[in-house]
Amino acid sequence: MKIAVMGCGAMGCVYAALLQDAGHEVWAIDTWAEHVAAMQANGLRLEGASGDRTVKLHATRNAADVGVCDLVIIATKAMHVAPAATAAQALIGPDTVVLSIQNGLGGPDTAAGILGRDRLLVGVVGGFGASMRAPGHAHHNGWELVRLGELSGPVTPRLEQVAEVWRSGGFRVKCFDDIDQLVWEKLICNVTFSGPCAITDRTIGEVMGDADLWSIASGCAKEAFAVAKAKGVHLDFDDAVAYVRDFGSKIPNARPSMLLDHMAGRASEIDAINGAIPRVGATLGVATPTNDVVCALVRAKERRMGVRS
Repeated sequence: MKIAVMGCGAMGCVYAALLQDAGHEVWAIDTWAEHVAAMQANGLRLEGASGDRTVKLHATRNAADVGVCDLVIIATKAMHVAPAATAAQALIGPDTVVLSIQNGLGGPDTAAGILGRDRLLVGVVGGFGASMRAPGHAHHNGWELVRLGELSGPVTPRLEQVAEVWRSGGFRVKCFDDIDQLVWEKLICNVTFSGPCAITDRTIGEVMGDADLWSIASGCAKEAFAVAKAKGVHLDFDDAVAYVRDFGSKIPNARPSMLLDHMAGRASEIDAINGAIPRVGATLGVATPTNDVVCALVRAKERRMGVRS
């Protein structure tokens, strides 16, 4: 299968390297010039939970170089989905399927507005803890579940076909009929660790091990759970705190992408992650004071960093 990975950051590198190693024709498309140049010259190195490998793949900054693909994976951050989807129009043929994978809420809907809802699938991944070590070199701490669903409707044959492509790369994959469930189960984990880790410059394990920080992080989880239940989302657990503690215990040394953004001097996805809870909660009459404060602190930190107006 010919696959394009739009946004080959840390997680995109995990997808690209393992799918290329499985024998697919993978194109890594990214705006980071040094990263693309390193992949072109030396291949893409991925180390961590899946082993240590360097794969030769196609890398470019320009989607127009690629041609029509069978599968397009949009792996950018939520605020970069619109330009990525616009660029991805050059990759789309009659039978192309697009898989949008972002943290938080809104990414797949943004992509669907540009590329069409009929070709959109949604992916939610958890427990990877990926980071960039250098241009052309990524690392991941874990290798947990990849959840896939149609943007609208139940599991389809094309979704199962895409799932098999991911399984060929060694990923553990599960398909879901209910898209809200897979998005919200991941979002509850994201809000627990993303904002608190970004504010305090701590790893997931350090937040879990500090009583004061854990009271804030678990408070974010409880609020997200309450909003999901008020929204009518089906969840496979009843104890949000136990659920996120189990998630975090698998990747204690990981730094969430929001913290990695701050370490690199970039703006984070706070508005799509912790910021999504007050936004949805307000429409349902659910108070979210912990997430409100976490969002305010992250935004204040980013203004001090000069990456937010």
